[in-house]
Amino acid sequence: MLKVEDIYELIKLIDQSSIDEFTYENEGTKVTMKKSDGLAVATPAVQAPAVQPAPQVQVETAAKTEASTQTNEPVENKNYDHEIVSPMVGTFYSASNPESPNFVNVGSQVSEDTVVCIVEAMKLFNEIEAEISGEIVEVLVENGELVEYGQPLFRVKTK
Repeated sequence: MLKVEDIYELIKLIDQSSIDEFTYENEGTKVTMKKSDGLAVATPAVQAPAVQPAPQVQVETAAKTEASTQTNEPVENKNYDHEIVSPMVGTFYSASNPESPNFVNVGSQVSEDTVVCIVEAMKLFNEIEAEISGEIVEVLVENGELVEYGQPLFRVKTK
């Protein structure tokens, strides 16, 4: 049976993808997720008679949440030109292992192919590259922190 954490992870992954509908069935339990009007809708079905409709839960997309929080931030006094964002939902790691030094720190110079961190998603470790040249002026997340798709990880001052 799926755990609540697994369902939340599935909702996030479906929300990021171009899939409009997803169904998972195992041992008499069925979970169906559908996107409608930019919202991910999860319809959990419990082992119950088919005549009872399953409740629907609507989850606001990360993009809408980010858009609303970004409008409240002041734009003045920016000491950066670019933000390196997470390309996926996962766990942020600042180094390849606990004994290694961080890939980058505040003040580090980066180029397009510089690895700045690792984001682990579903047991896969994905190296994230800067994709821009400049200097890291701010690290926005802590080692081991969960990150969302599109969440800013670093701020960079370009040359």
